[in-house]
Amino acid sequence: MDRDLNVIVGLGATGLSCARYLQGKGVPFAVVDSRVNPPNLAEFKSLFPNVMVSVGEFDETLFDRAKQLILSPGIALQEPAIAKQIAKGVPVVGDVELFARIAEAPIIAITGTNAKSTVTTLVGEMAAAAGKRVQVGGNLGIPALDLLTTPRPDLFVLELSSFQLETTSSLKPAVATILNVTPDHMDRYANLEAYRLAKQHIYSHCQVAVCNRDDVLTECRDPNVSRILHFTLNEPGENEFGLLQKSGKIYLAFQDSPLLPVNDLPILGRHYQANALAALAIGYGYGLPFDPMLGTLIDFKGLPHRCQLVRELDGVLWYNDSKGTNVGATLAAIEGLGSVIKGRLILIAGGVGKNADFSPLVPALEKFVKTVVLIGEAAPILADVIGERVEISFAKNMEEAILLASKAAQVGDSVLLSPACASFDMFNNFEHRGAVFTDIVKTL
Repeated sequence: MDRDLNVIVGLGATGLSCARYLQGKGVPFAVVDSRVNPPNLAEFKSLFPNVMVSVGEFDETLFDRAKQLILSPGIALQEPAIAKQIAKGVPVVGDVELFARIAEAPIIAITGTNAKSTVTTLVGEMAAAAGKRVQVGGNLGIPALDLLTTPRPDLFVLELSSFQLETTSSLKPAVATILNVTPDHMDRYANLEAYRLAKQHIYSHCQVAVCNRDDVLTECRDPNVSRILHFTLNEPGENEFGLLQKSGKIYLAFQDSPLLPVNDLPILGRHYQANALAALAIGYGYGLPFDPMLGTLIDFKGLPHRCQLVRELDGVLWYNDSKGTNVGATLAAIEGLGSVIKGRLILIAGGVGKNADFSPLVPALEKFVKTVVLIGEAAPILADVIGERVEISFAKNMEEAILLASKAAQVGDSVLLSPACASFDMFNNFEHRGAVFTDIVKTL
């Protein structure tokens, strides 16, 4: 049988953008999806009525016609039908690889377990404030191939996941960064080292690497990278952005030069200070001037569902951190908020655990959290890990969780939804979970 087709595997937003791209190039393709009713099926059939699409169990005969598989990030290279084609020598690429082969503007590439959406957005806004025509997307918002617009932008800023990096080899970023590495997707990776190595692909062929001095797993060890910058929540050294104490104030700083008092940042917490420093290091590595970057930091109000203040009611602050879908993100939120609020935290957590180890949360829970309200599939697992160190209650849904949190909170306390889990047991996605939380809190 002739291998005459590009086969797109997965019909999510990425698969649909790949279909539009191949159609525009006049390249023959087919689509397969293991789900019986994938989310974009109706739209796909309307846009591409003559293109073969196979749903349900993977069609091996269609795979055997593939001269190239274009894999969506949600599908593992270890999936048996994919692994079988790899063993036969069939190339497997992702949308970012197709993008990287033809993108004509410089690329800033950003990955990390946590904070990559915030930092990607910040860097995009900094570039725009500096007068650049910039396109922002990738794993965040607009799929990479949909960023290839006319006229050509001055700069692309891409958020990239480890899954996307696994199928990308042609990316040559002007600046690349790994913000942090903590265990995540352990249902997909054999161990933390395998996950770290997937992230490290981002440094291949980059001109400038930006690393987190406080996280050794982010360090760039590629000998071909000529320039490395760092950010840290400690005092900065040479070629480093960090925190500097001067005249009784703490500043965001570059080397020994103070740039901006942290009190001027509109978002509380050390986790946001780290994001601000990372964005400054990335922008500086690309050559953006300081004034528009600092102005962006002062104006930025944060992303929806990321430690977003929903309201204050009777002296209690309510925060939506539904984007906290893994242990590292929730740990950052607890430590970031817990260190700056007057009272204690009431944490709402739980969902789909993704084989995560929840034990790193325990010291922060003991230090900052009064009560944990648990929801979803992982509730009993979290309860076993927490034990009797912190008061625990269980809720069958978000409404009950919010009522329990409201009863536990006193003046000066804050309620934080930061689940440390995926949302798919009870919600469509983390946005849906955050929206339900926000809607209920606003009616209290």
